[in-house]
Amino acid sequence: MSESEPIVRRKLADEVKDRLRAMIRGGEIQPGDRLPSERDLMTRFGVGRPAIREALQSLGSSGLIEINHGERARVIVPNTRDMFSRLGETMSHLLQTSPAILEDLKEARILFEVGMTRIAAQTAKPTDIENLESALDRQRRAMHDVPEFVRCDMAFHAAIAAISGNRVITLLSEAMLDWLFEFRRELLRLPGSELITLAEHERLVSAISAHDEEAAERAMTEHLNRSSERYRILEAAALKST
Repeated sequence: MSESEPIVRRKLADEVKDRLRAMIRGGEIQPGDRLPSERDLMTRFGVGRPAIREALQSLGSSGLIEINHGERARVIVPNTRDMFSRLGETMSHLLQTSPAILEDLKEARILFEVGMTRIAAQTAKPTDIENLESALDRQRRAMHDVPEFVRCDMAFHAAIAAISGNRVITLLSEAMLDWLFEFRRELLRLPGSELITLAEHERLVSAISAHDEEAAERAMTEHLNRSSERYRILEAAALKST
């Protein structure tokens, strides 16, 4: 053997964490069940309290268990919305500390929303079209209230996602909209942005209600590309003013 292969000694806390995770995933400890006490875990695994507590904190951070002071840790009952909520907190922090990720997120959003819009055009029922038209009407009424206009804008896109009937698509759409909230609000600083947005949303409703998949895809692609272009204009103006 020509290359050295050093054995890396793992932390006790990591070993404990892996064993507890295996117990949870293997069904030995069910969702909603409480874990054994710290003392019982110390006895079971033959380690000290610091290793147990570090392992529990790590499992809590990953969303597998919840820890409340004075109580034994409990295995979290899986919930898709909570999962996206935790992911949202991480993404918000990432956007604040690494602004360049915004471009990656906008690109991913285009791919995602264009796909969900095609599904909407394929499957929309009369009640779905009514929901879209109602969302658009609420946005029209919020023309002169920027925060409300942005909320209505998000609700319109969420209504398109809901047409799919796919819970993951719906929740991922809501999560992306939340992550991009500040980006969307900044866009409204450009004169005429509200009217442009409403016109683009009207085209989306028309294409989806006509079950025209190609037109719906095209309308959403143009809508999101124009949003990105308007944001670049704002960024350029901000650089000039500094």
